[in-house]
Order: sequence, then C-alpha cells, then structure tokens
Amino acid sequence: MSQPIVTRLDFQELAAVRLVEAKALLDASMWDGAYYLAGYAVEVGLKACIIKRVQATDAFLEKRFSEKCYTHDFGELVDLAALRATLNAAAALDAALGANWAIAIKWTEQKRYSRLAESEARILYDGIADTTNGVFQWIKTKW
Repeated sequence: MSQPIVTRLDFQELAAVRLVEAKALLDASMWDGAYYLAGYAVEVGLKACIIKRVQATDAFLEKRFSEKCYTHDFGELVDLAALRATLNAAAALDAALGANWAIAIKWTEQKRYSRLAESEARILYDGIADTTNGVFQWIKTKW
C-alpha cells in the first residue's frame, strides 16, 4: 500500500531514493528515466529545504505559499526555501558547484515526453550526484 510523503524526513529519504534509482537506470542504459529521476531527486530535496524553512518560523507564511510549492521549477523552489542568496554565494565560491547548478537548473519534468541521449542523462546525473561539488550534496547541507 502506498504512503504519501509528508514530513521533512520523508522528503529527504525519497530524494535519496530517487538519486539511487537514477543511478540504477543510468547503469542499465535507460537514459530517459535516469534523467527524469535525477531531476526529481533535486526537486524533492528542495522541498525538504522548504519544510525546514517553514518549521523555523513562528509566523504564518503568505496565504498561497503552500500552493506555490507544487512546482517542478528548481529556481522557484530555491526561492521558496529562501536559499537564493545562499546558493549564489556558494556557487560564487565554488565554480564546480556553480557549473553543476547551471546544468541542473535546465531540468524540466516536461522531458518525460522526450527520448534523451546518454550524454544528456550522464551530464545531469553527474552534476547532481557529485559527492564534492554536486547539487544534491549542497541541498543536503541545507535540509
């Protein structure tokens, strides 16, 4: 029976699972799915960051805040997590992270309707999964 994810820990765990699944698909030469799930690892990870932001306040957020969180757009999710300045500063100090973010930010859920090349899937996965300068590694420090 399926269980909806609702807590910050749920989102953190699912983000990690999506990245593992992306790697498994990459290893199986299934480029479309690898690309798609690697992006979802970032999306779900950023949503964990948003939950952390919400938990840290003792005030109401804007009326439609939760509705805005139902997006796949990484830029919007970074803003909703209030991490734009932090990300920009980190990318300015770490050129590799900046380059990896520039790759990741181009991901779109609309690619689910596309056939992708191996190179496109590998470049995205590598930019997200790099354990030193990857987008996922950075997100984990913020969630």
